[in-house]
Amino acid sequence: MSDNTPLADLRKDYRQGSLDEQETASEPLLQFQAWLAYAIERGIPEPNAMTLATVGENGRPSTRPVLIKGCDARGIVWFSNYTSRKGRELAANPFATLQFHWVELERVVRIEGRAEKVSEEESDAYFETRPLNHRIGAWASPQSEVIAGRSIIVARAVEYGIKFGLNPPRPAHWGGYRLLPDYWEFWQGRSSRLHDRIAYRLQADSHWLRERLAP
Repeated sequence: MSDNTPLADLRKDYRQGSLDEQETASEPLLQFQAWLAYAIERGIPEPNAMTLATVGENGRPSTRPVLIKGCDARGIVWFSNYTSRKGRELAANPFATLQFHWVELERVVRIEGRAEKVSEEESDAYFETRPLNHRIGAWASPQSEVIAGRSIIVARAVEYGIKFGLNPPRPAHWGGYRLLPDYWEFWQGRSSRLHDRIAYRLQADSHWLRERLAP
């Protein structure tokens, strides 16, 4: 395809798979775990990468990529700086959306729900598993704040590296979040834009209603 191809003419016909509601798991977590495992097995680049969407107090949405670090019946876990923009937005409005997009598989998963901080013990345990330079980075970066240049961060990393050596503790401003899902959507690309979309909605009696959505 020519580099001069108009954006309006860029198209792809999706033909890799299909998704039938009768063949999906009765619980969305099981369906997600199966898709995530398949993405990992297929060697998809960063299959654990997801987009986090939050809403600020001004009503403006914002997104950024984060990495899933846990997934069980309690919810989806990631770790971040609590004082960053996303941290401040989640403090003001805990509702958020996560999205996985496995381009090579022509699949998307959207997860909506309320986010809460994980326990300090859980954050401590994960922090200890991080590479040393990542732990120092958690101290060095005033995430989302304006800085004069990269040299500021490099200097702070050196400063905290000297201060803590091989055993930096977890900063109080850094830890985990867990999204408690009440809505899941699984999207499988199909030919002619007649995509398959299966949604799961949490009901008042705690069971999941599974239904097909129009593409």
